[in-house]
Amino acid sequence: MPSKESWSGRKTNRPAVHKSKRESRQQDVLIAALGMKLGSQKSSVTIWQPLKLFAYSQLTSLVRRATLKENEQIPKYEKVHNFKVHTFRGPHWCEYCANFMWGLIAQGVKCADCGLNVHKQCSKMVPNDCKPDLKHVKKVYSCDLTTLVKAHITKRPMVVDMCIREIESRETLDPDEQLETLHEALKLLPPAHCETLRYLMAHLKRVTLHEKENLMNAENLGIVFGPTLMRSPELDAMAALNDIRYQRLVVEMLIKNEDILF
Repeated sequence: MPSKESWSGRKTNRPAVHKSKRESRQQDVLIAALGMKLGSQKSSVTIWQPLKLFAYSQLTSLVRRATLKENEQIPKYEKVHNFKVHTFRGPHWCEYCANFMWGLIAQGVKCADCGLNVHKQCSKMVPNDCKPDLKHVKKVYSCDLTTLVKAHITKRPMVVDMCIREIESRETLDPDEQLETLHEALKLLPPAHCETLRYLMAHLKRVTLHEKENLMNAENLGIVFGPTLMRSPELDAMAALNDIRYQRLVVEMLIKNEDILF
């Protein structure tokens, strides 16, 4: 019959045995999941090396994506404060030195862009960390560019994006659609007007064939004949002047595409 001491020794070593078996089972499960068998130490290195390389590539990819995402964020523009002498109503303390602002008028200066209140002498030591607020920046035009983008938290003024987007959307009107629209407009002309215009455009197109001698291409002819053929009698002189560019373009298209449009 085992002694009390030997039984106590076995009981003490039992948790260590269970732990060793549990770790062995976990290793077997991992090996089974990976579809690999562990052999010698060299074999173990061969098995784990691809996993290390895979983990390293994934980590590198995450870092690269995080870097690209950070670069896409709004750049940090440095902005100086736009301090103006200000008269404060009631007691005020300097937001830089935390001391009281003495006096009845012109006690200190106030940033017109972010609203920071400081002593005049303290304003020279305030860092260039102005963060404009929309409640202070209420205009778009005649406004400092850095102030505007920081107030709206954008890379550029929104009005620039809106204007460029609108212009580019108009400039990319398909040429075939332009010709089709112009052809439909010509159908609305009275027959006598349409025939006269067709005959004139055919003549002007023949003129462009001698461009080297007469220096009259379709664009130049459009400049000459556009205001004569397309100016509306109801428009005043200034409105007609604004339409000259479009008049030239229309006549130029009529000359170049005379055989298609008529």
